[in-house]
Amino acid sequence: MSAVFTRLDDRLGGFALRPLDADADAALLHTWVTHPKAAFWLMQDADVTRVADEYRQIAAHPHHDAYLGLWRGSPAFLAERYDPAHVELVGLYDHQPGDVGMHFLCAPVGTPVHGFTRAVLTTVMAWLFADPATRRVVVEPDVRNTAVHALNAAVGFTAVGPIVKPEKDALLSVCTRAQFQAAADRAAADRAAATRTEGAPA
Repeated sequence: MSAVFTRLDDRLGGFALRPLDADADAALLHTWVTHPKAAFWLMQDADVTRVADEYRQIAAHPHHDAYLGLWRGSPAFLAERYDPAHVELVGLYDHQPGDVGMHFLCAPVGTPVHGFTRAVLTTVMAWLFADPATRRVVVEPDVRNTAVHALNAAVGFTAVGPIVKPEKDALLSVCTRAQFQAAADRAAADRAAATRTEGAPA
């Protein structure tokens, strides 16, 4: 399948997203969603059939879709986009026009790459904001997932507060286009400053 979005990271290279194929990608996704590091994905006990069924349902849903993320041409992450007025957050928060919900999951790796998860999240956010209709991205990670809370804050999210969902207690957070751009500008300035420092004479 063709990529629907591509982004070149100045340090890690090319990222892309393509539509997920529930049948062809199910075996690969199964290894990701059942990995211990994906506990917050809530599919630890799933078999391949359940994974395929789950993503067939998402593909058929009018307000939810899923994409396979590629890094340097190889599968490396999963991204889901949904309309929070119809999925996940119905009646649980103050919905605004232009809100888009998002989930993402990085593939488990033996040797982590520094900055990779943030680059993935930045790619997913850039993809969502490439649609001019998107005004805010809304997320609802588990309140216990402190690592993703910190990552979300780094790309511009602000916490609204806890909400109770059927499957978890979640921390509702939102990020406007301006907040995302400001965070990206800060990150670029920090990288430039680090480069200048590294290149300074001893």
